[in-house]
Amino acid sequence: MSASRGEFSSRFGFIMAAAGSAVGLGNIWGFPTQTASNGGAAFVLAYLVLAFCLAYPALMAELVVGRYGQANAVASLKKVSNHRWQHPLAFIVGFGGIICAGLILSFYAIVAGWMISFTAEPVAQLAGQSEAANWLTSQSLSRNLLFAGGFILLTVMIISKGVENGIEKWSKRLMPALLAILFALIAYVMSQDGATQGLKNYLLPDFSALFEPALLVSALGQAFFSLSLGTSVMIIYGSYISKSENLVTLGASVTLIDVFIAFVAGLLIIPAMYVAQAQGVEIFDASGKLLSEDTLVFQVLPALFDSMGSAGLYVGFAFFALMSIAALTSSISMLEAPVSYTVEKFGLNRRPATWVIGVLICLVSFTIIFNFEQLFGFVIALTTRFGQPLLGLMCCVFVGWIWHRASLLKEIQSGCPEAANSWFWKIWPWYIKFVCPICISLVFINSLR
Repeated sequence: MSASRGEFSSRFGFIMAAAGSAVGLGNIWGFPTQTASNGGAAFVLAYLVLAFCLAYPALMAELVVGRYGQANAVASLKKVSNHRWQHPLAFIVGFGGIICAGLILSFYAIVAGWMISFTAEPVAQLAGQSEAANWLTSQSLSRNLLFAGGFILLTVMIISKGVENGIEKWSKRLMPALLAILFALIAYVMSQDGATQGLKNYLLPDFSALFEPALLVSALGQAFFSLSLGTSVMIIYGSYISKSENLVTLGASVTLIDVFIAFVAGLLIIPAMYVAQAQGVEIFDASGKLLSEDTLVFQVLPALFDSMGSAGLYVGFAFFALMSIAALTSSISMLEAPVSYTVEKFGLNRRPATWVIGVLICLVSFTIIFNFEQLFGFVIALTTRFGQPLLGLMCCVFVGWIWHRASLLKEIQSGCPEAANSWFWKIWPWYIKFVCPICISLVFINSLR
């Protein structure tokens, strides 16, 4: 591996970085609310099964392409190609994932900016700055521009330091901090009235709902998207892995941590919703449906924190700090996707390339803010509903149908010599060739409805 590219210095460093990419607002925010809207524990059970049976194989496909190519997503997919006529398709899939990651970061920064502003609000209250506190929690152009820009700046500063001193170093700090805050909040919420009811709804499944098509498709979509699949991110992270590492167990570790944190986040969010309900805060609309995700996070839970008196300021600060950290661990990988391509394609130094890409993404983010009603939902749908499933599907096609099976096995055996005789090798190639494309296609078709 070229020294100029850098690589993860340790197995733990890669796991923290890859898990940090996977663990974002989709886990801390999206998974619990999806669970609450789709049968509670039945959704959790379906998610756990599908994450390991389908999302993990797709994750492995991206990691193995990256480590084989030892380059950015476009170059790695071209190396997997057997014929020159496949190179344009490799460019479309690799560069499409890079564009998708950049667009996701552009709207992600806006939401992350809201999280940071809500984190700062309790500090302003404690300092006696009630006017500033109101501004921090009120929708305004100035607030959105300031905090979205600040979030992108923070991400740029981390990525500009490189793989080991930037991505790995901060992932190893942020992920333990995220877990510490998460468990502390769970301990507090569980001591409140109403938490037991929320816990029952979360952990006791309604097995009659387990095989409903809508629930299964939603669970698969959540598992697929929460692992950052279809954005070239895991291809790039795979390219920073040493050839001596066991990819099979590394991918399993990342999937396990992602699923674990999503599950634990549910132990916080869903009981907290029922604690809020016990204190008179509405969590269902007039028709009995759960309120939308943004309403729950930015209205229901803050109302719960307000009802706690002075203790609510500290709990609110910890909760939104947790959300901000989750956003940052994911944004790091999203920015690395276009930066790695720019550095290797055009021979630029990492620092100026990072700042140029960061400014471009910031401009896109500001454009969305200035045209919020027209562009915010459109960019989310374009990337998460259309871009990610299609690009993830094509990556599985490359590994399952284009890459020679012997070359694929040889790459898997780097760091895992016994792979040829393992259950993984007996099952995984068939999953990638047939099962994953079919299931990803179902998610895509369902998203068109």
